[in-house]
Amino acid sequence: MKSVWFTRAVARLESEYLSRMGLSLPLAALVVVIAADLAAGQDHFLTPGIVAAPALASITVNWQRTLFVSLLGAAAQAALSPYDGVTDIPDHDVLFGQLFAYGVVCLFSVYIAWRRETGAKAYTAISSVAEAAQHALMHPPAPRVGQVRLAARYVSAADAAQIGGDLYAVLETPYGVRGLIGDVRGKGLAAVQTSAVVLGAFREAAFDEGGLDRVAARVEVSVRRHVTTGDFITALFAQFDRPDSVELLHYGHVAPLRVSRDGDVETLDPAEPWVPLGLGDMVDGGPTPWRVRLRPGDVLVLCTDGVIEARGHRDNSFYPLAERVGPLVAGCGRDLDAAVERVYADLLRHAGGALADDVVLLLISAAPILPAHPPDPA
Repeated sequence: MKSVWFTRAVARLESEYLSRMGLSLPLAALVVVIAADLAAGQDHFLTPGIVAAPALASITVNWQRTLFVSLLGAAAQAALSPYDGVTDIPDHDVLFGQLFAYGVVCLFSVYIAWRRETGAKAYTAISSVAEAAQHALMHPPAPRVGQVRLAARYVSAADAAQIGGDLYAVLETPYGVRGLIGDVRGKGLAAVQTSAVVLGAFREAAFDEGGLDRVAARVEVSVRRHVTTGDFITALFAQFDRPDSVELLHYGHVAPLRVSRDGDVETLDPAEPWVPLGLGDMVDGGPTPWRVRLRPGDVLVLCTDGVIEARGHRDNSFYPLAERVGPLVAGCGRDLDAAVERVYADLLRHAGGALADDVVLLLISAAPILPAHPPDPA
């Protein structure tokens, strides 16, 4: 299954290319066949090749213009029939067979053009609704939130959709900049509904609660109260309240990575891993936040399991994010957007352009960002 981003990009390019071609392609085919028939002389019967014109029109123009090309082709065949001597053949089965075959192709071409046109309108409507739903649910943050710079890449694996079970949010609050990244077990509308519950609870608690653990506890209560499908959510909470460190709280999510300005990568495993949100009633107590130092130029790389579980198209291996992210992010300076695009492009290359799960990539730099390394003198 192709990734949604790749499929949309290819479909957009194909649509724009074909729309620019318009009537020129089927009319060119019509002219070529007529010219070839005239050049070949009366001993050669090439007009059946006109059948290519309505077929080409069905993929380049709407059904009305496809019908016009079909009628134009029929008129051209009728005009050339005396020249080719078709009307002089005693047995008219050849003529009738040609007209019947041409008529069938024209009907199918008009139908295909109509279906393509209505399908494109439906896809546009669905994409517009999905895009509006994504913005309403996710509230993509600005490149800078408080003293935190960030860049995000969100891709849903669902066809014709831009929302899924992965979620993230970064907010400026009275307690500092607080962030959340999570992954709902499952897919479809139920996962989207669960994401809405988690994000809504986090946005409320992030402004009301003084401790990161209390924020997570509020989200846990909301999940237990409103999520009745049995889903659970792996999550990682972060709080940037100091310029030289970040506080993290782990709920069974993918461990974050810290990439230094020189490209050194460190996995920030929690000292006390915890169960995902929604499963808190199975254990006593709660997780303990821990603090991680941030040096100037350090970048935190947060992701969902769709990244590290992406399979290679050649050897079926998991994507080695910790091994490959260093040189892709190191020394990015202020351009975190370029860095996240490099990581995502590398992920797509590893997976052969196909992602089977939702993906969130989130790059955050809270410490003062230094200029990227200057190029080595030649």
